[in-house]
Amino acid sequence: MENDNILKNLYLKQFNESNAIAYNQDFISKTSDFQFQLLDNAYRLAGKHYAKIKIAIESNKCESEHCAVELSQLKQLQEAPKASLDFLGSIVAELSVTEEDSFDPNNDYRYAAANSLMTGKPGFSKTDGYEAYLDLLRDGSQQIEFVGPAFKKRELVPFDGDFIEVEVDHPLIINSSALGALIDSDTSLVASTPNIGKDMLRLLPETGLFMQEMINENKELKGNAKISEEFVMKNPDGSFDYEIVDLGNGKGKNVFKYDMEKINQKVAPFINAEVAGLMSSEQDAVAAWNVYISKDTSVEEDDQMVQNANAAGSSWSYELDLPLSQDKKDLFSIKYRTYFMNNYLNEYTRNQIPTVKEDAAVFDLEEAKKAKAQKFLDDNNLN
Repeated sequence: MENDNILKNLYLKQFNESNAIAYNQDFISKTSDFQFQLLDNAYRLAGKHYAKIKIAIESNKCESEHCAVELSQLKQLQEAPKASLDFLGSIVAELSVTEEDSFDPNNDYRYAAANSLMTGKPGFSKTDGYEAYLDLLRDGSQQIEFVGPAFKKRELVPFDGDFIEVEVDHPLIINSSALGALIDSDTSLVASTPNIGKDMLRLLPETGLFMQEMINENKELKGNAKISEEFVMKNPDGSFDYEIVDLGNGKGKNVFKYDMEKINQKVAPFINAEVAGLMSSEQDAVAAWNVYISKDTSVEEDDQMVQNANAAGSSWSYELDLPLSQDKKDLFSIKYRTYFMNNYLNEYTRNQIPTVKEDAAVFDLEEAKKAKAQKFLDDNNLN
């Protein structure tokens, strides 16, 4: 199902973002009917039903004792139009998540199809075979149903002693009461992917790795920010211990060597707090895992994968993996830390030029090696 969702979501995204339909003569030669008349159809018989109940109450010909059921039904009908508008507003808001740049295509593809229908995308009209129905149910709740070419699935069915694969209807049905319960519990119908990049950029200045003067008034790192020198490796004499980078042609330069163990210990509590915050909404954590965290990729690769296949084989299923097991929570925490270190902190620990002017100069590699060997002998009294 997850691979099917990925393929169909990415196809829908490509279809909606493409201009190809403008060159489809069959499409441009016909009228596209987007008049689904959800409210008109839902309330077409409501007036007669309302009048019937009203007459029964006023003439004291109710079927229930003291007209309790009839009065309840009357109240439901009176409140139904506002409830319908609220319901449809919530539907539109939930489905709009499918248009976010970092939308996880492991979500049910029918949400993206329903959003295309509700927002009048070309190719999703009644003319194209789509329909949407809003129904008032006897229990007072309401229901919307989406049907059409995109709302189908392949299914094995018995035939002549064997099984054959056929295409069957797979409508998307959403109940207002169920949706309201989800919203009230801070759960989304469609998982929105957290902005991991924004979160990690915010996290950097909070870790305590940077001096206060490296942070601006917006609590962001300045362009010239460097990790505090207390995290730089030092020699026994207190001087900086550098890593030598070979520039070619016999030349080299010094760059800071960082105490990564000390850095990891410093950032660990902040990363743990960030992960705990994400885990407060596990569907958000699943989206972050699928789109960003699972593959140990770079930010640039993730931007491309949002357009392609995301985590694919390593993705987690919203239907099968929630609630998350402790093993998955632990794995998420490890991968989140790795992603932060590789894609955000690494920028400040790689190829950092010494602050001591003399140490920052380009030098002859051969002479530097001799000097380093001599220093080792001197420090260890081996001369």
